[in-house]
Amino acid sequence: MTATVGVLALQGDVREHARALETEGARAVPVRRVSELDAVDALVIPGGESTTIDKLLRAFDLYEPVRDRLRAGMPAYGSCAGMILLADRVLGGIEGQQTLGGIDITVRRNAFGRQVDSFETDLSIDGIDDGPLHAVFIRAPWVEEVGPAATVVGRVEGGPAAGRIVAVRQGPLLVTSFHPEVTGDTRVHRLFVQIVRDSQG
Repeated sequence: MTATVGVLALQGDVREHARALETEGARAVPVRRVSELDAVDALVIPGGESTTIDKLLRAFDLYEPVRDRLRAGMPAYGSCAGMILLADRVLGGIEGQQTLGGIDITVRRNAFGRQVDSFETDLSIDGIDDGPLHAVFIRAPWVEEVGPAATVVGRVEGGPAAGRIVAVRQGPLLVTSFHPEVTGDTRVHRLFVQIVRDSQG
């Protein structure tokens, strides 16, 4: 059975995520309205600007439906801003900023710095074989605190940010600080598609 994975199509690398999901055998569809959300087995929340995506979720009447699906066990993967939106707690957010929540982590927005501080490095991610991933960080968050329900699956391994947590999993939810959709390496999406299949039994 082919998993149908929605890509939240309000901002960010929607096409790139969809292409990576299709490469890994999922059916990828854009999600901009509740009827489209209702038709998917899982959801990818791309990068972008977390406060803008929060506002757009409300403008499109998607905030509560997405949150309800997450609470009901829908698998979701969030990259960069998607990580912030799936975190239970955010540091450095603007006044009134809310998240969808779901993962027992505290995330710091723009932790690695501004756009000019974007960088690339190789990472090992638990659950991903065949060597390290090349990870691209663009105005990325990092995870400052991980609660008991969540599991760290990736950290920066060298440089001034060595040891910083940049990938976490909690049940059917997966988040990364980095943007795997821009590298052509689809192994993060392969891991997520497997999570979705496992959730389908």
